[in-house]
Amino acid sequence: MSQESPTSQSVLSDASVQSMPEQAHSGSLPLSDLKVIEICSTIAGPACARLLADFGADVTKIEPHEGDGVRQMGRHVQDVSLYAATILRGKKSIALDLKSEQGNRIARALIDQADILVENNRPGVLERLGLGYEDLRQTNPGLIMVRISGYGQDGPYSGRPGYGATCEAVGGVRHMTGDPDRPPARVALATTDYLTSVYAAFGAMTAVHERARSGLGQVVDVALYEAAFSQMEPYVPAYEKLGFVPKRVGPNLPTMAPNSLYPTADGNWMLIAANSDIIFRRLTQIMEQSELATDERFATIRARGKPENMKEIDRIIGEWTRTLDAPSLAARLIEAAIPSAPVNTIADIFEDPHFTARDMLVKVGHPVLGHTTQTGVVPKLSRTPGTIRHSGPDLGADTDSILAAMGLSEQQIGELRALKVIR
Repeated sequence: MSQESPTSQSVLSDASVQSMPEQAHSGSLPLSDLKVIEICSTIAGPACARLLADFGADVTKIEPHEGDGVRQMGRHVQDVSLYAATILRGKKSIALDLKSEQGNRIARALIDQADILVENNRPGVLERLGLGYEDLRQTNPGLIMVRISGYGQDGPYSGRPGYGATCEAVGGVRHMTGDPDRPPARVALATTDYLTSVYAAFGAMTAVHERARSGLGQVVDVALYEAAFSQMEPYVPAYEKLGFVPKRVGPNLPTMAPNSLYPTADGNWMLIAANSDIIFRRLTQIMEQSELATDERFATIRARGKPENMKEIDRIIGEWTRTLDAPSLAARLIEAAIPSAPVNTIADIFEDPHFTARDMLVKVGHPVLGHTTQTGVVPKLSRTPGTIRHSGPDLGADTDSILAAMGLSEQQIGELRALKVIR
């Protein structure tokens, strides 16, 4: 799919195609003055560049001839990758053989005109292609190179391959995930990849801000294991000072109670987070067990946080929640202003009016499927909000137009295709 006009690639509202609103044109978006080159695969790198594209950056994705592996991930409809349609949205795609001399030169020319290069190859790969930072800065001293890897660009583990899952294990997160009487579990989502992508985008914007003063670019070194490890923030000083090694606590929040999942009469689960003493007292009132708020085992946050007390208060609350179905329980908790939520499935979310009101389920035009529904843009900016300009392009969809804009003739482009430099 080549990049088309804003109207033909517009965001859909309900079931009908709507023209793109004026503020959504790329020139009015906050990052519209930035050119980004992406040489990435799978999740963390493409998600970082997608964040930049959502806010207007001109993102060109350089892919190998076989395409980014993310195109083979997730569910497909009519051989269309639904995942690629969203994580590659707002980008252009050029298919290049970077190992060929001509392909390498094209990539270098594109990078020379870029503000930001996002890459998530293993350290040393781009250096071997002559595309390391020290080479690139010679012709583009203002380049900001965002380097996402498993373990960072240096250190004894830097050469190791790393995925979000392995880096969660190294960073201590996997040890904390799951029930205490079972092996470490995992969240069935790429949580560390997405967290890393946000750190990477933040690093890129920090470097852009600094470049306005110095005129110079720099390397933004983002490691998956460090993004995972950053969630361990409260336990670093606790181990150093007290030797405390946290363990898995299942659905509970360590040292805070009640904050867990509780069963309902209709077989569902409700998350209740009555952490503070004030909220806990409100919970005991709607339970009609106000005496719990003065029980020395439960009267304070610290008391409720003791393992034996946490287990007991969870048992008591669970007995109460089992007497109510999920809608009735939710209504009581909301009325009492107690932080709580049902455990939604994706089907529940599609029926949830809040997601619709906040534009978190957005229908985006697609040339084969008509449209795909995608997650909305995060965060929300009041004056210059981001937007989804178009769905993820087919592999190499913009190759010819990108090369033509660089001054290559149709004959030259045809010769490169015949030589398998481009696809």
